[in-house]
Amino acid sequence: MTTLTRGGERGVAVFKKASPNGKLTVYLGKRDFVDHVDRVEPVDGVVLIDPEYLKERKVFVTLTCAFRYGREDLDVLGLTFRKDLFVANIQAFPPVTEEKKTLTRLQERLIKKLGEHAYPFTFEIPLNLPCSVTLQPGPEDTGKACGVDFEVKAFCAENVEEKIHKRNSVRLVIRKVQYAPEKPGPQPTAETTRQFLMSDKPLHLEASLDKEIYYHGEPISVNVHVTNNTNKTVKKMKISVRRHLPVQHGSVQIDVVAPSSTFCKVFTLTPFLANNREKRGLALDGKLKHEDTNLASSTLLRDGANKEILGIIVSYKVKVKLVVSRGGSVFDVSVELPFTLMHPKPLEESFYREAADEAPVDTNLIEFDTNDDDIIFEDFARQRLIGAKDDKDEDEEPVDSPKLDDR
Repeated sequence: MTTLTRGGERGVAVFKKASPNGKLTVYLGKRDFVDHVDRVEPVDGVVLIDPEYLKERKVFVTLTCAFRYGREDLDVLGLTFRKDLFVANIQAFPPVTEEKKTLTRLQERLIKKLGEHAYPFTFEIPLNLPCSVTLQPGPEDTGKACGVDFEVKAFCAENVEEKIHKRNSVRLVIRKVQYAPEKPGPQPTAETTRQFLMSDKPLHLEASLDKEIYYHGEPISVNVHVTNNTNKTVKKMKISVRRHLPVQHGSVQIDVVAPSSTFCKVFTLTPFLANNREKRGLALDGKLKHEDTNLASSTLLRDGANKEILGIIVSYKVKVKLVVSRGGSVFDVSVELPFTLMHPKPLEESFYREAADEAPVDTNLIEFDTNDDDIIFEDFARQRLIGAKDDKDEDEEPVDSPKLDDR
């Protein structure tokens, strides 16, 4: 993340979080790590330690990708509805010689600024892991919501299997995200023909979208063309955006399409989370505290990917259904149009413009001697849904650590 320092110069925002006792502090350059389908950005950061507090203990850092598929309040008798899809461990201190990796530019700058007690860690996220997704809880649900989340955890212990104590550990929720590809796919179109008994000619339904990729909040234009050469009447048309459960479902009121007539019209749908707040299990993008959430982005899969281990795969489609009736009999004729719903890839220039317009936030500002080495330290915010209760373990903030107005 690039932002501005108080002097107006360009700087780098580094997110930090300390253990409750202040003996461990983790620094990350960002909270969103992009999956480019063919590669995933590495998770790189440093952990600042107090060597006098450690004594003979070591410092470990872990990266976990977990899939929770059942409510936390249903965990009983040692059985949990949670599966770890990926776990990686690194011994940050004392550093292991054979595990040393080349430092990233961020790590070099942080170690230079924080001193000799700052130690780097780097994780490579496998390509076959899902993106961060949260399933919307019901109004009465408590505890952690279902979904896929990524967590970086630093702690001190004699070995990695030792029980972790909250007072000397740090937990940070990060996100694995995807952005819309630069090249869209072909324009979605679908058509079907239905022949009815006692009718010489068929009913033809054709539908298309104006493009294949839509950004969140962008209206979707659905072009519908009906050629009714039958002796039956089209009474109703239903157009919906669907992802397993309907996201936006509307019964469109149209003039009946009488026998031996045609109908052509463009309808507009805009799927919003605000219209679906009560639907339990609706897939949402995993969001950080200070941000609202939205419908989950479509999942982009690389060729040959194993769908069995991906946890949650998100896809969308527009369904157009005609209700045809005559003489008390009712028939359905429908087509489906798959499309992609995602966020656009952010431009680096947009960060500069946004930062210039933003009001100053309460951050811990530490400046290097040179202008190109300015760093802003911001307290790390945990991940949750608006209206959902936070996990107590993640609710602990270090003493004397200013809180941002985060969600």
